[in-house]
Amino acid sequence: METPPAVLPFPTSLCHRCAAPPRYVQSKTSTFILCPLLPQKYPPQPVHACALFRPKPLEPSQG
Repeated sequence: METPPAVLPFPTSLCHRCAAPPRYVQSKTSTFILCPLLPQKYPPQPVHACALFRPKPLEPSQG
């Protein structure tokens, strides 16, 4: 799994919480979020609704 950037682009985007998982593609000036499920691959950001969204499973809490 690819590590997301330290500062997430479009922090309100549903993509960051998707189990798909998204891939972050960075250029010198921009960060794009590639979706492995969508035919257009790079949805306009921020995504607030997506028919293919699957929530990430909850991570066990560290004790």
